[in-house]
Amino acid sequence: MHNSKTVEIIVGLFVALGLAALFMLAMKVSNLSTFSNDGGYVITARFENIGGLKVRSPVTVAGVRVGRISNIGFDNTTYEAVVSMNISGDYNTLPTDTSASIFTAGLLGEQYVALEPGGDEKYLQQGGEVRLTQSAIVLEQVIGQFLYSQAEGGDAK
Repeated sequence: MHNSKTVEIIVGLFVALGLAALFMLAMKVSNLSTFSNDGGYVITARFENIGGLKVRSPVTVAGVRVGRISNIGFDNTTYEAVVSMNISGDYNTLPTDTSASIFTAGLLGEQYVALEPGGDEKYLQQGGEVRLTQSAIVLEQVIGQFLYSQAEGGDAK
């Protein structure tokens, strides 16, 4: 009887550890792990179309994650999406002429913002704005343009 109690306790602990591991995996996959805000700063960029970009999506420079999207809004005057990016304080030397583009990780992966540093000697600071932007490529629009160009080409023959 004493032996079966020990086995039940060991099995219970094993199941609890398994559930904890699944929880940690779910948090990692869903990007809910917090990005260090200590010493960080927020910059914004305006895009005509952000595609499927979401809050908490990565912000990268040369493929290295330097921050996360903290907020996505809409400007009723210019009809553009306003994307706020929380950049880690470790990366405080981004020139003011940095450009921002929205890319997709893989063919069907999540979208992220890639920053391309410029050559200016002044750096972006809290509240700074990235002026040069390239919107997301929307697959439906590309297919539509391709089909339209094929239809026009066929009529010309």
